[in-house]
Amino acid sequence: MNPLIPLFIAIPLAGAFLTMILGKFLPRLNKYLGITVLLLLAMMSLISVATISGGTDIYKVGGWEPVGGIPIGIYMVLDNLSALLLCVINIVGLLAVIYSFTYISQYTSENYFYSLFCLMIAGMNGVVLSGDLFNIFVFLEISAISSYALVAFGVEREQLEATFKYQVLGGLASLVILLGTGFIYWKAKTLNIADAREVLWAGSEKPFYLLAQLLLLSGFGLKAAIIPFHAWLPDAHSSAPSPISAMLSGVLIKAVGIYVIFRLFFNMFVLSEEIAVLITVLGTLSMAVGVFLAIGQWDIKRLLAYHSISQMGYVVMSAGIGMILVSRGTKPEVAALALAGALFHLINHAAFKSLLFLNAGAIEYRTGTRNLREMGGLAACMPATSSTSFAASMAISGLPPFNGFFSKLIIIIAAVMARFYLLAAIAVIVSIVTLASFLKFQRYAFYNGKREAGKENLREVPFPMVLSMVTLALFCLLLSLAALPHFRDIIFTPAIRILTDAQQYTAPILGF
Repeated sequence: MNPLIPLFIAIPLAGAFLTMILGKFLPRLNKYLGITVLLLLAMMSLISVATISGGTDIYKVGGWEPVGGIPIGIYMVLDNLSALLLCVINIVGLLAVIYSFTYISQYTSENYFYSLFCLMIAGMNGVVLSGDLFNIFVFLEISAISSYALVAFGVEREQLEATFKYQVLGGLASLVILLGTGFIYWKAKTLNIADAREVLWAGSEKPFYLLAQLLLLSGFGLKAAIIPFHAWLPDAHSSAPSPISAMLSGVLIKAVGIYVIFRLFFNMFVLSEEIAVLITVLGTLSMAVGVFLAIGQWDIKRLLAYHSISQMGYVVMSAGIGMILVSRGTKPEVAALALAGALFHLINHAAFKSLLFLNAGAIEYRTGTRNLREMGGLAACMPATSSTSFAASMAISGLPPFNGFFSKLIIIIAAVMARFYLLAAIAVIVSIVTLASFLKFQRYAFYNGKREAGKENLREVPFPMVLSMVTLALFCLLLSLAALPHFRDIIFTPAIRILTDAQQYTAPILGF
């Protein structure tokens, strides 16, 4: 067993409770404790990616061994796919905490912020590492409840309204997920993903099987804000404090939504072409509708929130193309390329969208507004924010040499090679509209007109905020290297094998 695995959950949980207890006596300890916790987790994530090397590590909670070949205990599973997600969660989390060092001083109750932040991280890490449906649900609720409180952290009317909508739809998603989990347990008599796969693959009634798939797709699709399950996202992401917006958009919708859909539909269910086509259609709709909803927005954070829907559409559409080809058993190399594009864009989105939300927070921190019409000329007085925002805007729009160009290019090439020409054309058009939207953002925020009277003394945000933004901007450049075949084979190929060959996931758990 790998003893490192449970620490991904134990460390942030301990950090959450220590922050609440010790923070009352040592007021500044919460910041340093939060940074220490996330730094440890980020280092452990990088170590996990470097050492997993195509294998699957397991931790059996309580040491429970299988009985009669059936896994009866709680299994925590670390493979290349979950290791990639752990890096996204904990590295972006570390940068968000560093950014919060000065940003959160405008709020009260910093203890609560850092404690809830650590709980959210623990929940997301738990979702990614859980090997059974029940514990995925438990950790999903930990991260969701923490995020509900963090969205409403400013306790203004707008934030309370947004978190109420988020809670209602999040609760509905949880109910649907729990119902789908119940159906799986009713039929398979197990909730372990690997064990359930063996039962489901042995044969089951198609109507039941389809119902369970649709319930889980709907529930996790709502968590991922895939259209038509997106209604909660623009309010929640725009109302939250900016480091939390960065976590929600850059990390949370992936960890508790997209990742779980990938894990269940590749590693537990038997892939059917009908479901694969449905997932592809939902991804395409999200990609197209999200960008057209975004382009008319004047609130920076609402504009960015709608672009999260659109960019996740790229990920889901590309994964759907891979699913269709895998279900047909044709063109395995094209299926692998489509999945590589999906995983690459998922990681890229974490970098550039987190950065954009931090940029929006920096602008609001200095100007006191999120309305693009009330800005202008900020490039001269906020050079770091302006330059990092430009890098992120070009990355999300798919311009070279930034990372978004290469992941979108791989997705479009995979769609053409799979002969989904319409999907490739839509992806190109959406990228052009995205560029138009971010040119508007750049023009009105940084270069358009003169600042209002009384705002001549605007200056750059404090160093911790600049450090986080510059680091993410460097990621937007450095991640472009992952498009090179050598790096792609190291980073993405082992994770793709886990998805396309479920035996690599199930065999170590079941002891084959």
